[in-house]
Amino acid sequence: MGHRLKVLFICAMNKQRSVTAERLYRNDARLEVRSAGVRSEAKRRVNEADLKWADVVFVMEREHKLWITTRFEGLPLPKIDVLDIPDEFEVMDPQLQEILKSLLDPELDHLVSQKR
Repeated sequence: MGHRLKVLFICAMNKQRSVTAERLYRNDARLEVRSAGVRSEAKRRVNEADLKWADVVFVMEREHKLWITTRFEGLPLPKIDVLDIPDEFEVMDPQLQEILKSLLDPELDHLVSQKR
């Protein structure tokens, strides 16, 4: 199968949405996953090494993509997809899990099949 797809999930604080996504996919044998936040007070803040590591980045809001492209201007960035998931869920909220899986499963299946 080759190398696993490296996926980085990003939200504001790395406390709820991105952590939930990371937990949902961390046992997927096709993937390597990490999560981070964009705010300075995030539990784990996204850095240049994360972006160099990732094959694809999924951000929860458009502002997160804008922050990354502005903050890391000049760095060759991986593909960044915006999921448009508002910050209104607790970590591992069943509705959040459902939304994430419905948006991410088809996209990840496609990306993994392309990588083979």
